[in-house]
Amino acid sequence: MNNSTSWTEFILLGFLNQSKTPAAILSLLVFIFLTVLLANSLLLYLIQVDSGLQSPMYFLLSQLSFMDICQTLSIGPKMTIDFLMKKNIISLNGCSVQIFFILIMGEAECLLLAVMSYDRYVAICKPLQYPVLMRKNICVILTVGVWFGAFLHALVPSVYVLPLYYCGSNVIHHIYCDLPSMLKLSCSDTSHFEKTLIFSGITLLIIPSSFILFSYACILATVLRVRSADRSHKALGTCLSHLSVVGLFYGAAMFKYLRPRSFQTPLQDDMVSLFCTIVTPMLNPLLYSLRNRDVLAALKKLFRKKIT
Repeated sequence: MNNSTSWTEFILLGFLNQSKTPAAILSLLVFIFLTVLLANSLLLYLIQVDSGLQSPMYFLLSQLSFMDICQTLSIGPKMTIDFLMKKNIISLNGCSVQIFFILIMGEAECLLLAVMSYDRYVAICKPLQYPVLMRKNICVILTVGVWFGAFLHALVPSVYVLPLYYCGSNVIHHIYCDLPSMLKLSCSDTSHFEKTLIFSGITLLIIPSSFILFSYACILATVLRVRSADRSHKALGTCLSHLSVVGLFYGAAMFKYLRPRSFQTPLQDDMVSLFCTIVTPMLNPLLYSLRNRDVLAALKKLFRKKIT
């Protein structure tokens, strides 16, 4: 291909293709994929069928599980099939679609965690007003706002890569097609867009994370004033589970997107991307959901029904 032609297909060259034990790593990844799908699908089913899990908190939790499933499906199947078939090619349109789904799920989760922290703040700090402030239509409006905001933020970058000119290498040193890799391969001037992207990325990470920290600071202050040891222990346990998920998600996202480019390497990018898109969705049900007393009670009830 000469310099006058822009690439329309790209080669994904992730760490699986360069590893000395690719079969073992692939087996581990497939196990993680299945764990994510099974754990989050089970949680979705429990929330759907159990009357004790019909509160706003579990409605938001079902949205988180759905996002984790979609995030994994946007990467896992293609990566596995490509490795097994020894064909790591993806079209420009395929790249655009993959970028869109990865961004919309990541950004929706970023916003949803802020909404969930608000739900816990109202439940613990304003319990008498909770039925009003977190009634069903409010939850729906907040959820629609999360998806709409994530959709708008993901649509522009995924469409932006389509008309760019790709005249150099068509090898993407990544396990999937991501936006920074596409911008590196482009011969077009993307400097203005990259600056805008950095600003919007920082805004999307800093504002929700600051809101989450403020919410949990208020929760902690309220819990410390509560005289009931049982109630305060339960509230702290719930909040610690929530903060574990928040710390994993935002910590990995900030390390991935806010590092200086001079400190970035393909292997590091692959590892961080795997953690954000595969490992975190696997840990979320364990940290956030399956340790919850109500969820465990619903799970035991389901097993008893199946046995009898």
